[in-house]
Amino acid sequence: MLNARERFDLYPLVIHASYLINLGSSDPALHAKSVEAFRTEIERGIEIGADYLVVHPGNYKGCTSVEEGIMTVVRGITDATRGLKSRKFEILIENTVGAGCSIGGKLQEVAAIRQLAEKQTEVRINYCIDTCHCFCSGYDVSTEAGLRDTVKIIETLLGVDNVKVIHTNDSKTTFNSHVDRHENIGEGHIGLEGFRRILNHPKLRSKAFILETPVDNEGDDRRNLDTLKSLVKRTARRR
Repeated sequence: MLNARERFDLYPLVIHASYLINLGSSDPALHAKSVEAFRTEIERGIEIGADYLVVHPGNYKGCTSVEEGIMTVVRGITDATRGLKSRKFEILIENTVGAGCSIGGKLQEVAAIRQLAEKQTEVRINYCIDTCHCFCSGYDVSTEAGLRDTVKIIETLLGVDNVKVIHTNDSKTTFNSHVDRHENIGEGHIGLEGFRRILNHPKLRSKAFILETPVDNEGDDRRNLDTLKSLVKRTARRR
């Protein structure tokens, strides 16, 4: 693994927890299985030398409130990390589109999870921000003013330095739709100019940008990567 990281320059090494994990579940059996699965993901991440493990907060259906759901997530993280230590490995809480009872559609919710959980675990906790999820949950990263406001909110609630990874996805659905449908870069409602501003924002451009765009045809992944690279290059030439 270390040789592969060196050969392919895999820094940082970011992995994603299974989407089946629901640390916010009010069902005792499902919650216990989610905690067990999450601990396995953490142990595996530490073993392979990963830098970050991204996880969705989960769904609080069956809880009396989102606040109860957040506390359930915190308990799940605490239980999953009990006895584990690492100097470099971090858990990254990802924001969501806020559909139904999903936790994380508001950045206040992911901030609360970190603030509460980090007091009860020796594994560091920070954030992963998804551009599509931001856009669809009411943070308009597609416009200059909207991006400026979103970055200010991130600074206030999360701390920009605590955002380690940006999932870089366009959106098939419209602003504030609360529907999570990723689109190829420039083919959705965020658009090329939106991503040009995101990629070159002085407080974001040093982050690790990771694509989660569709791969419907061979080469789609490379095409999206090349599109992102071209946006950075064009901006650099104008300076």
